[in-house]
Order: sequence, then C-alpha cells, then structure tokens
Amino acid sequence: MAISAVPEHVWWAVETLDPGPDDQLLEIGCGPGVAVSLICELLVGGRIVAIDRSATAISRATRRNAQHLASGKAVLETVALEELRPSDVLGESERFDKIFAMNVNLFWVRSPAKELELIKRLLGPGGALYLFYGYGRRPLPRKDNENTSRVPGILTGHLTDRGFAVEVTRGQGVVCVAAALQA
Repeated sequence: MAISAVPEHVWWAVETLDPGPDDQLLEIGCGPGVAVSLICELLVGGRIVAIDRSATAISRATRRNAQHLASGKAVLETVALEELRPSDVLGESERFDKIFAMNVNLFWVRSPAKELELIKRLLGPGGALYLFYGYGRRPLPRKDNENTSRVPGILTGHLTDRGFAVEVTRGQGVVCVAAALQA
C-alpha cells in the first residue's frame, strides 16, 4: 500500500493499537480496509477479522487486501456488530486480544449496552477494546472539533457503566479510549 494512501489518523490508531505478531484482532467498521492492510504487515501467526455492515466497504476492503485474505491473515465479513455471532468469526476456545473501531458512532451516540456485552464475550483474558475518534490534524468542521472534545467523556461513561476500566490517549485531532475488563 502506498504510504500516501494511509490517512494520518489510521497510522496513529495502528501505532497506538500496537498489534503483536501473533495477536488475534477484530476491527468493527473496517471501511475500505486500510487499517487491515497495515496490521497484516505486522502479523506473523496472528489474524485480523474485519467487519462492516456495508457490502460496498467489504468489497473495497477485499480488493485492497486480496493477498492477506489468501494468506489467512485477514478475514472480512459483511455484518453489523449487533448481528455478529461469536461462532461466525471464532473457534470454540478462541478469543480476540484486541478489538477496535475507528469513528464508529454507535459507541457514543446511544448506549451500546448490547454491543459491549458481546464484546466482553469476544475478548480473551487481558484483552482490550480500543475506540478511536477523530481524523488527525486536517481542519475539521466546528461540529467535528466539538465531538472530538466531548466523545471521550461519553465513551468513558458507557464503558465504565458496563464494567470496563478506561484509559484515554490523545493525539493531534484524534483520541483513543482504551477499555479493559476490570478484574
């Protein structure tokens, strides 16, 4: 993938996510699969499952990641998170090390209680959920700047209400709310 084809916020998210070579990852709302491509370059024995409710997005991600799909490093599914069944993407004893989403509004525009319960079942011991919001340093409309300021607080509330411990990391025009299950 050409370096110029990767938006700044995607680079930052993948760097913050810091996938290990054997990690099992789930991306919610993968769009055209840019993060999938970056992550697959870092995987040795690991795998990324990427879902999106849009068949068009999955089609684009499939074209972009044909070699990663062929190698088994990537799996793409057209499905909304709320319709995902763990058995569709995981073996019986498998769980994800990291689950992430970039600019997926369902986590902050309403209470995502049902989705967070599903995520708890999908995460393995020591696993974490990473929710990224923002588009980097490019100038944004005023509403997006306001949302980048208020979204972390909303996400933190939703996550702590569902039993997650939360850590917020800020970059230039992007934020990560990382959540792990409390012991």
